[in-house]
Amino acid sequence: MRSWTDTLRFAFQPVVNLATGAVAGLEILARPETGDILAEARRDPELDGRLAVLAVRAAAHRQTPLPLHVNVFAGTLADLGGLTPLHTAVRETGRLPWEVTIDVGPPYTHVPHQALLEAVTALRGQGFRISADGIGDGDVPLRLLVDMSPDLVKLDASLSARPSAVRAMRTLCDELGALVCVEGVETELHYAAVLSAGAQLAQGVLFAPPSRLPTAQVYVPPRSPGAVAPPRSGPSVREFVRPAALLPATASAGQVRALLTGAPDVSGVLLVDRDGVPFRSVHRSRFLLSMSGRYGHALYADRPAAKLGDPPRVVGIDATAWEVLDVVAVGGEDRTSDDVAVVDRYGRCVGVVRLADLVRALSETRVEEAAGLNPLTRLPGSDAITGEVDRRIADGRTFALSWLDVDHFKQVNDGAGFAAGDELIRSVGRVLQQAAAGTARVGHIGGDDFLVLADPEELAPLAASVLDVPWAAGGWPVTLSLATVVCVPGSVADHRETAACLAPLKKAAKALGGASWVVGRAGMPGYEIRRGTGPQAASTGYAVAEPGTG
Repeated sequence: MRSWTDTLRFAFQPVVNLATGAVAGLEILARPETGDILAEARRDPELDGRLAVLAVRAAAHRQTPLPLHVNVFAGTLADLGGLTPLHTAVRETGRLPWEVTIDVGPPYTHVPHQALLEAVTALRGQGFRISADGIGDGDVPLRLLVDMSPDLVKLDASLSARPSAVRAMRTLCDELGALVCVEGVETELHYAAVLSAGAQLAQGVLFAPPSRLPTAQVYVPPRSPGAVAPPRSGPSVREFVRPAALLPATASAGQVRALLTGAPDVSGVLLVDRDGVPFRSVHRSRFLLSMSGRYGHALYADRPAAKLGDPPRVVGIDATAWEVLDVVAVGGEDRTSDDVAVVDRYGRCVGVVRLADLVRALSETRVEEAAGLNPLTRLPGSDAITGEVDRRIADGRTFALSWLDVDHFKQVNDGAGFAAGDELIRSVGRVLQQAAAGTARVGHIGGDDFLVLADPEELAPLAASVLDVPWAAGGWPVTLSLATVVCVPGSVADHRETAACLAPLKKAAKALGGASWVVGRAGMPGYEIRRGTGPQAASTGYAVAEPGTG
């Protein structure tokens, strides 16, 4: 009589890195010919643990070198206290625990949270990476998600059509040090939405459907201009990590040659010690050139591959792309194409980054930034500022958006000439940029209009820098008008609502005489006049403060 294991098959679905377009790993999916074994596994922790072991062995049978994602129910971990048989199976199949990510899935209801957290800690101690799966449509409490501190958060397919939710989760994951993966991406519209929302990984039938054979070949749609979410503090290495080809430090040159010839896409091999710490880096071209010489195979085949390797170039998982370039710049020119090993806080290799990926991403970032600069002042345009407004709203931050312009600028331009007008605009832009400190951002949205995004406490020095200084264009005296709206969390939904709140404040500022500044709060009536004189503001219908306060 055949057991259920005789009819059980596994499928592999690629997890795609959206920054590089490469496969970052393979999720292993159980596919029974009959029955619902997953429903049984949800009720039976021992069965779920056996499925995880069988999944790893199935991957070993297919001889895939890619990192693996193994599904386990949260209740299984809490009940078993860990997965010792899985750790044993990983080692027996020649894999390293840090090449395996445990996708912890719902349901979480009625799961003892403390027991689950202790099991996660034990798995992490063994070297496994942790993913929180099914977020969005599952029942994981937010507090538990934070306490788990996963390496990866997988968002349910239902969120692929809700980019605001993806952006919010990206903000949380940045704080946790986790990557964001969106599942169920089926169309190019879904792809564009999750990419622009900040997701770093994705999977779905658009890239490749689940298949009985592991594949590293996926379809990734061409990017449209502006589709990539702007980097928040320089691109992070996490976004560009590719799977590393790892062999033990004792591997022979013959073993390295077999791996390289069997995997044409592998650019190099990292030799690691038993703890996964990089020991030597073997570059594909230089190694094969040495082996292909007249006596190369005879000389080296049975000798340690480390003799044909170089000291590895290493960066931490929290490094930026710029820090990787610094590491590459230190070595010789003949090693500029070497992979750079990425290590976790224990020094274990979690992947590699390629210089070409980083250069391409940094170049695209610079091109996009340059395209958005105003040609007169070289300041960012409205898209950069409004994009940052939306990010601060998603982050739940209080901020102030200000709109500055020159009073009667057309008359000034007509009287003093366009050259004098252009020089005035450049001067105002320079002063604003010099005064901007901390988190303040200055943008030139066209003509004589500037936007300033800042924290409320940064407003006073910024305003003083432009309003307490006499201005002139070609001998014509000039005054400036400034309007500010302060937005607290929940007061506005996006940059469009923010702009709508700012418009009447700008009108009120323009109605005042001399250099003027009006401050209001989103969602609240009235405004405060901090600069400017005259009775004009009284006719606007707003409740106003006494003028002249600074």
